[in-house]
Amino acid sequence: MAAKRKPIIALTMGDPAGVGPEVCLHLITRQSISEICTPVIFGDALILKRVAALTNLPFDADVLKPAEWRTKRKKLDRPAVLDLPAVNSDRVTPGEIGAHTGAAAFAYVEASIEAALAGEIAGVATGPLNKEALHMAGIDFPGHTEIFASRTHAPRWCMMQYSDEITCTFVTVHVGYSEVPALLTQERIVDVIELTATALQRIRGYAPKIVVCGLNPHAGEHGLFGNQEEERVIIPAIEIARSRGLQVEGPLPPDTCFVPAKRKTTDAFVCMYHDQGHIPVKALAFDSAVNTTLGLPVIRTSVDHGTALDIAWQGKANPGSMIQAVRLAVKLAGG
Repeated sequence: MAAKRKPIIALTMGDPAGVGPEVCLHLITRQSISEICTPVIFGDALILKRVAALTNLPFDADVLKPAEWRTKRKKLDRPAVLDLPAVNSDRVTPGEIGAHTGAAAFAYVEASIEAALAGEIAGVATGPLNKEALHMAGIDFPGHTEIFASRTHAPRWCMMQYSDEITCTFVTVHVGYSEVPALLTQERIVDVIELTATALQRIRGYAPKIVVCGLNPHAGEHGLFGNQEEERVIIPAIEIARSRGLQVEGPLPPDTCFVPAKRKTTDAFVCMYHDQGHIPVKALAFDSAVNTTLGLPVIRTSVDHGTALDIAWQGKANPGSMIQAVRLAVKLAGG
């Protein structure tokens, strides 16, 4: 019987002026990664070679041109780079973003989405984007989550920050605080609860216990704070989710639901806005948490950190989050 082929996982290089290239180079040198998948960096080979020389990291990978990809990918059994020269490498300076680096980072992501939708890769683990650079390039997306949701035409989706220590999903993400209340609907909250339950059942193999956070201090204190978002929207959504057989508790006050005792009995927290969940995740699991987008027709995971422009190309980047992102992508792909 022929051995089962390892899944191909795309690693998008992220903003070329940040730590993404260095983190990707770390991944293709890890035997523990090559044992579970074939990692392919979607990025610029010249930039990767520059970073490798500056950081004393080996560049041991096959380099494929886009014209070679569809034929040679089927025989790949070792780390590779899909060379996408989306920017003049001589123009890229570590730590200095611009429209050119934002456009290049977006090109790597778009290429990975096309490959995933075509079934050419099993999943995508994305390196960090710089939102300011994207905007400089005229790209009107606040981050990976929205790019993937738009390009894959996902009918419902949400962000999940996953780790063994704490896992959070989000009803709203990259919006200002003043916009959050109007975006909270029963349907949206139910969608996020269901997406969370489905993902964790797949990852952990059992029906998860989910806690839903309130929006307001003390989860509204029975209508004393806020505009009764808990009573009008969040509680009815929880009741709908329970009626569908899901184990859901809440809404709980956000200032106490992340205490150690509660985390021990909770598989995931459904959060109403970005910082409600990102603060505890990054305080407890900064180097190990993985950002993934639920509800997509493709598998997408990501590092849980930014471009770290202050340490770009200096040999200081920690690849821990990207390692976990690839491991989760492989797991979601059935590996």
